[in-house]
Amino acid sequence: MALNRIKVLRGDITKLTNVEAIVNAANESLLGGGGVDGSIHRAAGPQLLDECRGLHGCKTGQAKITKGYKLPARYVIHTVGPRYSTGSRERSEELLRSAYRSSLECAKSNSITSIAFPSISTGIYGYPITEACKVAVSTVREFLEQNEETNVTFVLFSQGDLQVYEQHLSQL
Repeated sequence: MALNRIKVLRGDITKLTNVEAIVNAANESLLGGGGVDGSIHRAAGPQLLDECRGLHGCKTGQAKITKGYKLPARYVIHTVGPRYSTGSRERSEELLRSAYRSSLECAKSNSITSIAFPSISTGIYGYPITEACKVAVSTVREFLEQNEETNVTFVLFSQGDLQVYEQHLSQL
């Protein structure tokens, strides 16, 4: 069952030692920023920025992969989530779903079977955590039903975000 292969924990995604890839909630430039993006770039070292420069950015809803450099994870999958807009909620949801799906497909095409996600778009991009959680879990669950070898960990920064994910998963 797919839900058995989804874990949630509170912590620092840059310190995870039990996954092959971590996902970076990046901006379109892929050149670093605040939040998770800045933390990943700082922890990985300057080689990550050098490799990202060669990727020439990433469109919202898509994903690109780099090495992990000084991170415990071997790879970083960079994805760009949407800026939340109540005026186009359906489009925001579609782009968020695409960011998760693209990251999972990127992992699959690189034979990565363990991947950790932050909560994409819920920081400065303003996506409400409860809505983002539902999109994230349903998209991951759908993928896992077709890909039995993959395991996913959601790494949440705050206790409040962790509780949202735990509560949602307990209701499935």
